[in-house]
Amino acid sequence: MLLLNIGNTHTQIAESDGSTIGVIRCVPTASLTAAVIGGRTAAVASVVPEAAARLEGSGAFFLKREMAAACGLDLSLVDASTLGMDRLANAIELRSRHLPAAALDAGTAITLEYVDADGRFRGGAIAPGRRLMRRSLAAGTAQLPDLPLLDTMPGSPGTDTRSSIGFGIDRGVIGMVRSWLETIPEAAVYAVGGDAAFFLKAMPDLIDGGDDFTLRGLLKAWPCCH
Repeated sequence: MLLLNIGNTHTQIAESDGSTIGVIRCVPTASLTAAVIGGRTAAVASVVPEAAARLEGSGAFFLKREMAAACGLDLSLVDASTLGMDRLANAIELRSRHLPAAALDAGTAITLEYVDADGRFRGGAIAPGRRLMRRSLAAGTAQLPDLPLLDTMPGSPGTDTRSSIGFGIDRGVIGMVRSWLETIPEAAVYAVGGDAAFFLKAMPDLIDGGDDFTLRGLLKAWPCCH
């Protein structure tokens, strides 16, 4: 079977035998079509309705909010009506770990999913990712450039415009995440997503959740999807 995690920018695709996950490949979400499934069984978590619509007729099974209870995840403390399926998959994967636990998912957006010791999803946070912050700053100003991501957090204030942007955004997101985590000090926090390496380097207390964290949550939900 196939597992697809459709994100705003990229889609993760991996083969699975129902218990393990194979090599993950990433394709631009904008280019995703039903041809990628090719008649195979597929479980999908999508946050992009347009991309999901392109899979209509493929026979894919989509993760839905009402499947949470069957996966042992309690959503009763939150308004789940707008909960993204990537966040739901992360919470389902957290439910299988030592609780309380949280997932810091760093991609186009930076999200936090928190599951308490009783297996209840307690909500979290959503903010722009580092790339989106850079692009927004460039798009909303007359002279500020759109800069590439830095691999490491700047150690001192910027001495020109470019380094000041990097210093402001990159240290800013670390301060933001630390502030989030102050509200759940007892939880183990897994860093996942395309920009996880930056956060793992800057915040040694985070746990590397691996590239397949969201896919693992989707795989655990598979028995509930069909």
